[in-house]
Amino acid sequence: MKKCHLEGMRFGMLTVEKELAEKKDRYVMWHCKCDCGGSIDVNTRQLKRGTVTNCGCISKTTAHNGNRAEDLTNRKFGALTALYRIQSVNNRTRWVCRCDCGKLHTVSAGDLKSGRIKSCGCQQYQRKHQIRDITDQKFGRLKALYPLEKRDRKGSVIWHCRCDCGNEVDISVNCLVHGNYKSCGCLKKEIQGNIPEQLHKVDGTCLEWLRNRKYRKDNKSGFRGVYETPNHTYKVSIGFKKKRYHVGTYKTYEEAVKHRLEVEEKIHEGFVKAYYEWKEKCDQDPGWEKTHPLIFEVEKHGGELVVKVQK
Repeated sequence: MKKCHLEGMRFGMLTVEKELAEKKDRYVMWHCKCDCGGSIDVNTRQLKRGTVTNCGCISKTTAHNGNRAEDLTNRKFGALTALYRIQSVNNRTRWVCRCDCGKLHTVSAGDLKSGRIKSCGCQQYQRKHQIRDITDQKFGRLKALYPLEKRDRKGSVIWHCRCDCGNEVDISVNCLVHGNYKSCGCLKKEIQGNIPEQLHKVDGTCLEWLRNRKYRKDNKSGFRGVYETPNHTYKVSIGFKKKRYHVGTYKTYEEAVKHRLEVEEKIHEGFVKAYYEWKEKCDQDPGWEKTHPLIFEVEKHGGELVVKVQK
């Protein structure tokens, strides 16, 4: 193979200085000096094919464009002023910029021109930590008095507030603005305290619960009061006045659901209907309630549930 003599020859920005003893991929290695002052070791094939034309100081795209790369010197992008171009990374031209806050920040030309980056990060920090003034504003029963140095885990400012009841609490501005807190806790206690007054209970049975009953989340059969046994039969039961009554055991799921609905209509719906009929008479004649108390009892005779009503 004919030996090449490349000393002193130029390839792009590279000037070949000397031949090296080692080889790479069977090609002779050459030590080259770049116009920028750097140096690099390149093999013969890379030099002749133009694969490597500099020491890495200029990316392939920038090297191809040469001086045609857009000059952004002294141009303003938001709070950033472009000062000078530096070595490209991943084919992206980078500029050193000075932010209005005084800090230097390196940004790619694409991010500058597209407006994706407008500061060194100081503007984002200021927006995040800016204190929203809600002094003397009312949020439900709470009145914001003054901000504290404390922050919640999301960085929201904590405000010291006074409730209409006189208590003082510390709550984040996010919770106040979004309505997560409307009092020091007194409002919740009042609401919970009024719940018993809104419910009608007779012998421990809540009429609203019977009228608006829902399926239990832990029910595995798919229907309330129906339970599958280890023998793959279905047992049906029903609760009333703090007691549970066994309705029966059935071979199929459909049969069990059918009997459960029948006994619900007889006991639960029957009780609600009897109560409101009795209540209507009580409203018409207040003295009638004392002489005619509502009696709705469930008893089991011969395997059947029997309802006794007196009103």
